[in-house]
Amino acid sequence: MTDLLDIRTPEFETALAALPPTPESAPAIATDEPYWDAVRGLYRQSDALINLENGFWGAMAEPVKAMFHYWTDRVNFETTTLVRPHWSALHDGLRERAAAAMGCAVEEIEFTRNATEALLALISGYNRLSPGDTVLYSDLDYPCCKDAMEWLRERRGVTPVRITMPEPGASQDEFHRTVLETYAAALSAHPRTRLVLLSHVCFATGLVMPVAELSAMAEDAGADVIVDAAHSWGMLEFDVPALNAPFAALNLHKWIGAPLGCGAIYIRKGHLGKIDPYLGDRTWPADDIRARVHTGSPSFAAWLTLPAALELHRRIGAHAKEARLRALRDAWVTPARALPGVRIMTPDGPSMTAGITAFRLKGRSSKATCDALRERFGVFTVTRPGPDAGDVVRVTPALFSRISDAQRLVEALTVLAREAG
Repeated sequence: MTDLLDIRTPEFETALAALPPTPESAPAIATDEPYWDAVRGLYRQSDALINLENGFWGAMAEPVKAMFHYWTDRVNFETTTLVRPHWSALHDGLRERAAAAMGCAVEEIEFTRNATEALLALISGYNRLSPGDTVLYSDLDYPCCKDAMEWLRERRGVTPVRITMPEPGASQDEFHRTVLETYAAALSAHPRTRLVLLSHVCFATGLVMPVAELSAMAEDAGADVIVDAAHSWGMLEFDVPALNAPFAALNLHKWIGAPLGCGAIYIRKGHLGKIDPYLGDRTWPADDIRARVHTGSPSFAAWLTLPAALELHRRIGAHAKEARLRALRDAWVTPARALPGVRIMTPDGPSMTAGITAFRLKGRSSKATCDALRERFGVFTVTRPGPDAGDVVRVTPALFSRISDAQRLVEALTVLAREAG
């Protein structure tokens, strides 16, 4: 029955056949507007606002949506006669395809409904903590995961330590050193640190953290790392083992473009025993990663759409997505950085930036800035909490965004900065 995973609707086949090949020249990929016009044609989006808040989840391309409709109809038509006899084989086939895309072994991953579910299972299940140990996280980590790290005080009797990350200037190299020095100082000051939470792409600001280096640093200090890769997989080109961390959580419904309800948990070989079975789960053997998270009945149609989403992702290419999203980011950040009162929350340079970037505008709250952008200029953004210095306005373009969308944001910010004085 795993051949069911190769089913493609005519709409899917036609759309992919019409998509031109991804440009081969690396410098040309990001700004090949005819190519990105063709990619944009795969999406159907409202034009009521310029949507620069695409970080919540990723819109499905129309051909992927056609496959989702196919599976929704089929799951509801055949119901349990499809799922009861065949789900085990289908599930195995889905894991094989996702693992191949992630560059890891099948037994190192399992699906979840989202990255948050995976992160909470990893944090709550980590069993190498003793009273008096330290767990480390930063102000830029995801709110509910910060709460979970604090909860470990009650659960495990440990001391949670929160790092306040310095806010970056424009220099990537200088800030890279600052990040490493900040974590090195915290690990030195807290020699009993056993667990570190790291965000690959910080949800609020878009800062890309040097997780491989920080993971090595933590390992040398005797600590394990859990990586929040909710925003990075599909936005950046990397294999999951390259994170150099024993644990990670990922989304497939953000930058991979799968339906909502698709995430994954990753546990590197040799580290499974450090995570308890989920609430004593006995559905799977103790040496199976599937015992580490229990989702109940998933959205079967959403998970069965994963092969189509992964196929389109491969067709466009992670390297092309990364280049395009960074170009859309640079198109507004570079001119906005020169505006008086605008504070950009990521440095310039490719290793610490991706598509997401946030800002503050002096003299206005982030909420007031978001409201003005939407109501006066037709640009939709979002306020995000997290940084200890205050909320930020997060700007997240998508593959269907235009360079002109970024330029419209700059025009709006120019007016708002002038008004703020």
